[in-house]
Amino acid sequence: MHSSPAELFANYVMPTYAPGLTLVRGAGVNVWDSAGKEYLDFTAGIAVCNTGHCHPAIRAALADQAGKLIHCSNLFYNELQPRLAKKISQLSLGGKVFFCNSGAEANECLIKLARKWGSATGRHEIITMKNSFHGRTLATMTATGQTKYQNGFAPLVPGFVYAEFNNLDSVRAAITPATVAVLCEAIQGEGGILPATPEFLTGLRELCTAKNLLLFFDEVQTGIGRTGQWFGYQHFGIRPDGISMAKALGSGFPIGAAAVTPELSNVFQPGNHASTFGGTPLASAVALATLETIEKENLLANANQMGARLMDGLRRLATTNPLITAVRGKGLMIGLELNAPAKPYEAKARENGLLCIATGEHVLRFVPPLVVNADQIDRALAILTQSLTP
Repeated sequence: MHSSPAELFANYVMPTYAPGLTLVRGAGVNVWDSAGKEYLDFTAGIAVCNTGHCHPAIRAALADQAGKLIHCSNLFYNELQPRLAKKISQLSLGGKVFFCNSGAEANECLIKLARKWGSATGRHEIITMKNSFHGRTLATMTATGQTKYQNGFAPLVPGFVYAEFNNLDSVRAAITPATVAVLCEAIQGEGGILPATPEFLTGLRELCTAKNLLLFFDEVQTGIGRTGQWFGYQHFGIRPDGISMAKALGSGFPIGAAAVTPELSNVFQPGNHASTFGGTPLASAVALATLETIEKENLLANANQMGARLMDGLRRLATTNPLITAVRGKGLMIGLELNAPAKPYEAKARENGLLCIATGEHVLRFVPPLVVNADQIDRALAILTQSLTP
């Protein structure tokens, strides 16, 4: 008799997660568990499956490239990596791109690049925001402005200073002669879907320019169309010096990247940084197919339209449901704040056929695939209405 996935997980997988379902199939916005129950997936793998589960174009790109060349070392050119770099450059900052496997690695790249750039003047400190999240490696965990992720892992990496999010005076006060960069999210995802204000981000750009500091944006959750623009910073009319991305870039296939301006494009030289699996032929093929699908299917426009529909519905619900204290977000990255712990309501929604994620203590996060349609938004709202009962 075969053991269940839950039994195998308990016996052989380090318990860094506590799964609640065994999912076996996905298509578009829907997933099915091992018992055959269907769910509306408004988690999208935590803002990963922007093109939906198992999109035909993504499956075709995977299968086609897997029959040609899966991997080769970055000691050799491959045909697809530079094409992908050009596409990302054109969609973002116009400079060069470094490829890796995850958001944490992309942020590590930006951290190293800032230190390398600042080494000539003896600067190394990076200011990040309280309540932020930048990854689970030792450096990105230290960059994360939440002690709950850092407890038990001291000593932390030196060289990080924390400022209050949406408080320019706090950032200004954190600057020292050793400061080299500021790393920020356009919307704090793990912090509770907290958008930056336009005044804060434009002020941050002006401050960094005046003080000769680099400004980096962590676009791991907000990037690849999630907010209705290719990247979150593009809502604010500013130009950062570098951005990180991952999650949705590969539609579920692991790939991350850091993109910078032309001015920073040659800070790294051979031997300064590397990734064995960064920008493999297979990963590059899937990422190219992802970007092409988002363009071809006008998913940025759909993210704005369906995001507005979901926000409007949640705000209407808030007028009659005393549990709800706030609705916020941008595009299809939306948070519903409650005056009670969110986890029990995440579980209720799941029982009723809707997958969403509690983030922070009191916030339900909705990040559905960008292919979601009006009927699916309305069904999700109906399930939430049913689930958000004291």
